[in-house]
Amino acid sequence: MGSSDTGLNNDDDSATVSDESNTETDSDMRTETDEECQSSHPPSVFVNDEKVLAFHSGQYYEAKVIRALYEENKWGFFVHYTGWNKTWDEWVGTDRLLKHTEENVQKQKALKERLEMEMKTKAVQAPQMKMKNSGVSRGRKRKNDNLNKEKDLVPLEKLVNLQIPPTLKKQLVDDCEFITHQSKLVKLPRAPNVQDICKKYCEYRSKKDVMMPESTAEIMKGLRCYFDKALPAMLLYKSERQQYTYAIRDDVSPSMVYGAEHLLRLFVKLPELLVHANIEEETLAELHQKLVDFLRFLQKNQSAFFLSRYHVPEDSEANTIKQDH
Repeated sequence: MGSSDTGLNNDDDSATVSDESNTETDSDMRTETDEECQSSHPPSVFVNDEKVLAFHSGQYYEAKVIRALYEENKWGFFVHYTGWNKTWDEWVGTDRLLKHTEENVQKQKALKERLEMEMKTKAVQAPQMKMKNSGVSRGRKRKNDNLNKEKDLVPLEKLVNLQIPPTLKKQLVDDCEFITHQSKLVKLPRAPNVQDICKKYCEYRSKKDVMMPESTAEIMKGLRCYFDKALPAMLLYKSERQQYTYAIRDDVSPSMVYGAEHLLRLFVKLPELLVHANIEEETLAELHQKLVDFLRFLQKNQSAFFLSRYHVPEDSEANTIKQDH
């Protein structure tokens, strides 16, 4: 889960392993028994097994109340998000839940649409990836454009459907778990950073293709541009923003500070971003092929590019995370 759509297939249990013990541990942490909870206190707004809408990372998701508990003069609810792995189960307060009514479902849809519109607005401001078309003369291209511009466009949703490999999906889930549940951060600056990874990919392609297409280097340049623009706008969790303000100073590009962990988040957002870029069919097909190959490259070098552990932030960072949560 994330702001707007995380891009993960929320029904894909292959992205993470269901952890029954986590659920039991969270429940066991609550020391009061149900009988003890029946002392004098205000009635609960929500009950066990009730279908609700739960607020998480900027959106409302369908969920079910697993357990209701009155503790420290307030009600808490252990919820399971419908269609999501049990590792996402969590305790929430009354302020994060809505009754599952038709009116609230409409509010849920309206909020989702508003977030999507905001994302589209940001996408328009992002730089377009530029590539050179091979085998198409400029004169012919201009003639086709003048005859029918619409024919030069493609059903973008099909060609930019980037299938993230299962092991990288698991990486995204672990990334979210470290930051949102364990209050950890990626230690910055990263090595290799995004710029280094893009260079390594170009070197990798040049070894496989003696005459590496010029478009490969341009795509990597465009990818870095997208990353630099998108990172502060849509790739950071709330608890990472303070770290960003300290890390990005003196006109340093995010692609020179952040690494594969945040770059992979960009691939979740790329399909929506590219929908709003006016890219021709032939160019977009080649772009799609290169991006899929780049994902395979990340997967092949996963142990070298990605952190297996995140660090516990310093006192100032930790305080910021607690306040954000």
